[in-house]
Amino acid sequence: MTPHVDLTRAPRRSRLRRVLPLLLVAWMLLEIWLMIQVADATNGLLVVLLLVLGAVLGSRLIKRAGLRALRSASAAFEQGRLPESGAAETGTSLTVLAGLLLILPGFLSDALALTLLFPPTRALWRVAGRSTARKLVRAAPMGDPLADALRMQQQFRMHRPDGKVVQGEVVDPAEPQPRTDGDDPRPPLSR
Repeated sequence: MTPHVDLTRAPRRSRLRRVLPLLLVAWMLLEIWLMIQVADATNGLLVVLLLVLGAVLGSRLIKRAGLRALRSASAAFEQGRLPESGAAETGTSLTVLAGLLLILPGFLSDALALTLLFPPTRALWRVAGRSTARKLVRAAPMGDPLADALRMQQQFRMHRPDGKVVQGEVVDPAEPQPRTDGDDPRPPLSR
């Protein structure tokens, strides 16, 4: 006997997926309201100038953090070791996130970006990030993330209609290869 499955009922959404769109709309409305208040208090041109300045500073921060990470990885590879992860990587991630928040138009996102850049509040963000990461790891244990990512990339390439993947193995021409019966170019001997 097969169990009855109700296909008309949608799967239940998590609380975060239900609340997140409302939080984003509230954030945008608050940003717009704050920009209007600043424009009323000062000048509309000043608001536009501050938004452009935030975007320029954010892009410079992202570029600088990327170059710093690239130099660090390059130096590690030249010394024959893998790039270190930890505090430096977290600092780069926080800098990139601050840059993205500065690029977003609005003053609340800019204030949040500044808390990611200043050392005292940056340390608080690191502690909060570590505790959140520990909770997520405990909640959903994963295997090896690099192996999972490589496996997913290979599957993606193999299933793309335009992906040209040839299954096989790499053979070094310098090494002598053992011949099998099917590989022998000589004609078979007659008896």
